Amino acid sequence: MPSVRTPDPNPGWLPEYQLEEARDRVPILYVEAIPVRLDDLGRVEHVGVLLGGSTSTGELHHSFVSGRVLHGESVRSALMRNLEKDLGPTAFPQLSADIVPFTVAEYFPIPGISPLHDSRQHAVALAYVVAVTGECAPRQDALELTWLTPEEISDPRVLDDFDGGRGFLVKQALAHLGLAV
Repeated sequence: MPSVRTPDPNPGWLPEYQLEEARDRVPILYVEAIPVRLDDLGRVEHVGVLLGGSTSTGELHHSFVSGRVLHGESVRSALMRNLEKDLGPTAFPQLSADIVPFTVAEYFPIPGISPLHDSRQHAVALAYVVAVTGECAPRQDALELTWLTPEEISDPRVLDDFDGGRGFLVKQALAHLGLAV
């Protein structure tokens, strides 16, 4: 069953039918962001988890900010655009000056090649942890945003509920931040 998607008002580079053709032939570049709330000393207090519909099954699942880098768009701009698209205009994300991802994630259309899977395409994603300081109001395909402590999000049942193996990326992000998983 195909999932219901909100049409992109500014697709940026390809009509949907050409995007499908490109997905069949070349990896697509994405940015992904795991939103966090920090305490006064810069320690992670909460991790933001989006609830949305699966692109592959149409079922509800946990996720985080994710979206394509459009033709002619910088990675920084793509990251900010997708943060605003998924968290709302008053999330006030704080990007670091160096804009280096904590990992490069590779999704394959065939399960089992890597922990990450996307049945639509071969995709490469630059993954970031991004502190947000404002009010978040999920938009687009997200139904709600929940803030979990690092301990709560580390629960295997929560990690297993991320679509396409994205719980693996959450574990990598927590390890990158020096938090036990």
